[in-house]
Amino acid sequence: MWSSTEESETSKAELAAFFTERAKYIPLRLELRERSYLKLLEGILHVSEYTERVDSAAMARSPPKRKAAILKELHAVLSGLLLSCDYEAGQQAMAERAFAEYPDFFAPLFEVTRRYKIMNPEKMRNTYGKMMWMLQDANTEEMVEELGFSMVAPIHTVHAKLKACGALALLQDDQIATATQVVTPDPGKSRYTIQREIKQKEAAIEYLARRYRSAALPEEELKQCLYSIADNNAYLYQARDPVDKMIGFLREHFPSSDAPSATTSLAISGGESGARLTHSHQKQYAFVLQSLTLWREIANDMFRLWYLAEDDLIRASNPYEQRDTGQGLHRVQHAPRTTRAMHQLLHTTQAKCGSWVGSSLIHLGDSNVPNALMFIDKYSQVEHILQPILATLAALDGLHGDAALARWMDSTYGGVAPLRVAILQDFFRYAFDGSGADNFFDAGSCIDGRLTSAWNWCSTLPTKPFYIVFQITGNTTFNGQFQD
Repeated sequence: MWSSTEESETSKAELAAFFTERAKYIPLRLELRERSYLKLLEGILHVSEYTERVDSAAMARSPPKRKAAILKELHAVLSGLLLSCDYEAGQQAMAERAFAEYPDFFAPLFEVTRRYKIMNPEKMRNTYGKMMWMLQDANTEEMVEELGFSMVAPIHTVHAKLKACGALALLQDDQIATATQVVTPDPGKSRYTIQREIKQKEAAIEYLARRYRSAALPEEELKQCLYSIADNNAYLYQARDPVDKMIGFLREHFPSSDAPSATTSLAISGGESGARLTHSHQKQYAFVLQSLTLWREIANDMFRLWYLAEDDLIRASNPYEQRDTGQGLHRVQHAPRTTRAMHQLLHTTQAKCGSWVGSSLIHLGDSNVPNALMFIDKYSQVEHILQPILATLAALDGLHGDAALARWMDSTYGGVAPLRVAILQDFFRYAFDGSGADNFFDAGSCIDGRLTSAWNWCSTLPTKPFYIVFQITGNTTFNGQFQD
């Protein structure tokens, strides 16, 4: 049996390994100068019609015309970027198409924007895809030769920064967990407790900055690394913790071990209320639990998945084909690294849940999920599905303070607690019922189909008898924020 000292040393080693591995995929927070680059490229992407001009059906039928259109649009974007910063140089480059003289200007602009998007998945939802298609086209061997340089640079990560500066020991320090923690305003937490946690965090940051600073890594740059890790933890609080809360509600109100009543049964029957699956209460409980657990694992590993997805998208040796998938013309491209990581997460989830209900098929690089960009966009929306539901559930007690709403809740549902259970029951039944697509292969019980069903439930929310409470609390959209 291990001693307490041995157990402590083991936990420290595990924590150090955790931060070291995670830091490999955590982008560095943008500096002030880099934010100006971000705004510049965002503005040009916003007005660019790259995808409209390059990915039309007419262009797909004529590869030579499409190649010419790609080159023309890339030159237009590069010219606009250079003109915005140096008018004379931009004029000359545009006239001579001599963009190869400025690789150290262009590649960082795109790297900064990619880095910002990974750290803020809810941002740039109108322009990020356009940029990735642009980089995907620009990074082919043929286009790199035409342009004379590559527009793609490696993402600047915390691990890469610390390794270059010889400061990887920072990731193994006992204080890093405190320095990068998220101070949350949890229910029941006093103001004194919150203030104490803030002071502990600030003290840990200052301690680490003094201990590990060097000529190669000044104090401010070291703090930037710590803030970047803290940003990742804040993302996990925002994206992963809502899934944990939903799992908690599932286990609390709908235990599979109990004989369910009419208000706690999760049983669904194919053909009823739009369901495409037939599950008993116990089977649906397991199906929902394993789906939520997988979503949790994906949210927990989202930065790594995003890193791998970008590599699959813009790697020159991984070409795509334009194809009508039944949902319009799409860039269909295999995503080997993302697929491999997803299978690892699926196996982890299956090990946690034990037996598996439904299909374990992962759609990626096919007509359902054509490429890694579509995949990463789908799963970054899980928080936007769950947060409005959780916010509404949390607001019910306050709404009961209104006399008219209290009478409605009490007469219709029997109070706040039964209303909360009714909303959760409907979600756990019909957001995981295999619906949302025209055929069973596209939805059903496959990995991708579970999320399709959840989105379908969101679209039917206005038909639910409890929709009024979502309206009153202002949680009527599941789309998140499209722009900054």
